[in-house]
Amino acid sequence: MSETKKTISQDRKRTNILHRQELAFIAYLVERMPRWVTSNMLTSLGLCGNLLVAILMCFASVWGAWLLLLTPLAFFINWFGDSLDGRLAYYRKKPRKWFGFCLDIVVDWIGIVAIGLGYYIYVQPAWKIVGFIFVVLYGAEMIISQLRYKVTDKYSIDSGILGPTEVRIILALLFCSEFFFPGSMHWFGIVISIVLLFSFIADFRKLLAVANERDMLRHSEEQVTN
Repeated sequence: MSETKKTISQDRKRTNILHRQELAFIAYLVERMPRWVTSNMLTSLGLCGNLLVAILMCFASVWGAWLLLLTPLAFFINWFGDSLDGRLAYYRKKPRKWFGFCLDIVVDWIGIVAIGLGYYIYVQPAWKIVGFIFVVLYGAEMIISQLRYKVTDKYSIDSGILGPTEVRIILALLFCSEFFFPGSMHWFGIVISIVLLFSFIADFRKLLAVANERDMLRHSEEQVTN
């Protein structure tokens, strides 16, 4: 399995809390994935997971918060598809780096917008702005990850110790808490938005520092050449 871990993690750096356990689990799964399962199928499955989260929130606004107890399953479906699509391609030595990169970004954005819309429909009118803020800030973090890739040539989907997996777990707990503590989603939504805001500011400052260093290095190299 150690060779599998090396193969499926060769194109990205992970810093999230659960990255060791997650990598081991993904390696276990890709080694046992049926041959008829393709990366594109897994990408579609991941999107379906996010859309299911949104649908559950919409239905919960009509039939009750008990439906939110099913969101952990939907988030797991999203994790399964989103985490294994590219890793399976690398394991089978058939990676499509740039095709997969473009596809994943767009699909992830569609999924986040869907979840934000579901939140918007579920919560009370006075709190709908929180759903909008969440989508904006999560989208900003996605932009930072793409800019970091451009500046450093290293692709990372994590923001410090938090990555998509940890965010999924937090959101799943948040949605489930709404059943046991009605109205808690409103306040947790604000907390998550604040965390995303400070994370964006910190990541942006670090990115600017790295970009400035790269510019200075390039300027020094040009002076030497001239």
